[in-house]
Amino acid sequence: MAQQRALSPSLGLAASGDNAVRVWLFTVAALIFLMVGLGGATRLTGSGLSITEWQPIMGAVPPLSDAAWQEAFEKYQQIPQYEHVNRGMSLAAFKLIYWWEWTHRFLGRLIGAVFLVPFLYFLSVGQIGRRLIGKLAAIFVLGALQGFIGWYMVSSGLAERISVSQYRLALHMTLAVAIFGATLWVALSLGREPLPRKSARPLGQQAAAAAIAALVLLQIAAGAFVAGLKAGAGWNTWPLMEGQLIPQGLGAMTPWWANLFENALTVQFSHRLLAYAIAAGVAWHLWPPLRGFPDKATRASGLALGAAVLAQIVLGISTLLAHVPIPLALLHQAGAVAVFGVALWHWHRLSYT
Repeated sequence: MAQQRALSPSLGLAASGDNAVRVWLFTVAALIFLMVGLGGATRLTGSGLSITEWQPIMGAVPPLSDAAWQEAFEKYQQIPQYEHVNRGMSLAAFKLIYWWEWTHRFLGRLIGAVFLVPFLYFLSVGQIGRRLIGKLAAIFVLGALQGFIGWYMVSSGLAERISVSQYRLALHMTLAVAIFGATLWVALSLGREPLPRKSARPLGQQAAAAAIAALVLLQIAAGAFVAGLKAGAGWNTWPLMEGQLIPQGLGAMTPWWANLFENALTVQFSHRLLAYAIAAGVAWHLWPPLRGFPDKATRASGLALGAAVLAQIVLGISTLLAHVPIPLALLHQAGAVAVFGVALWHWHRLSYT
C-alpha cells in the first residue's frame, strides 16, 4: 500500500490542490443526472417493462442471437402490457423498446463501476480520509439499493397492471435524485468546512435555502406521481384547470389521503400548488437578502436558483399546454433535477466557508 498522505482538515480531501476526488464525484453526479433523464425516456417510450427479468450480472449481456431475441420477446408477450397495449407488435418494434430499457440498466451498472473502482483506488493510496469513507460507502449502498428498487418498480407492472405502480415509480425517482444530491453535496464539500455557529451569515438564510431544496425534492416526488398516473394527459389548461380555479372532483376519493396519490386530478393540482409555493419561497428568500448575501458567489448562486425555478415553471406550463410531448417532458424532468442541484449549491454556499 502506498504511504498514507497527509490529509487536509477539510472533508477527506488529500493534499491541498488535489482535485482528483472532486472530479471523480462530479463525474458520478453527472452520470446519475444522465441516468435520471434516460429513465424518463424509458418511461415515456413505454419501454420499462420490456425486460421481464432481473439479472444483476448476466443481464448486462443483451440477446446475441435470433433465438435469444425470440425468447425475450416471448417473455414480454406474457405480461398484461403486451396483451392490452402492444398486442401484435413486431419483433423489430420490441427490439426498440428493449434497447431503451437495456441501456438504462447498463448505465446503472456502469455508474456502479465508475463509483466503486476509483473509490477503492483512492482508498488504497490514502487519498480519502475517515470522515469521507463513511459518506462514500453510504452513497454506494444507496446506489445498490436503487438497483433493487428499480426491479421492485418494474415487477409491479408484470402481473396485473399495464404500467408500473406510481408509488414505486416515485420511490425510484426520488431516491435517484437523492443519491445525485448526496454525491453533489460531498463533491462541493471537499476542501471546505462548515461555517461556525457564530458566523456572519444569518442562520435564517441557511434554513430558507435548506427548506427550498427540500421542497424541490418533494416536488420531484410529486412529479413522479403525475407521471405514474399520466395526470399530465388531462386538464391541459393554465392558469385555470378547465376553466376552474378549484376543479370539481379534487377530493372525490376516500379516504381523503388517497387523492394525493391516486386521484390524477388532485395529483396534478398538488403539483401546480407546489410549484407556486417554491416560486414564492424563492422570491421571498432572494428579494430582501440579495443585498445582504455575504459574497458575490452566494449572490450568483441565489440568482441562478431564481432563474432555474422560473425557467422550470415556464417549461412545465409549456409541457402541459402542449399535451406532454416527449421532448418537452424529458426537458421538464431534467430541469427538475437541475433545479434541485442549483438549490443544493446555493444552500451549500450559505453553509460552508
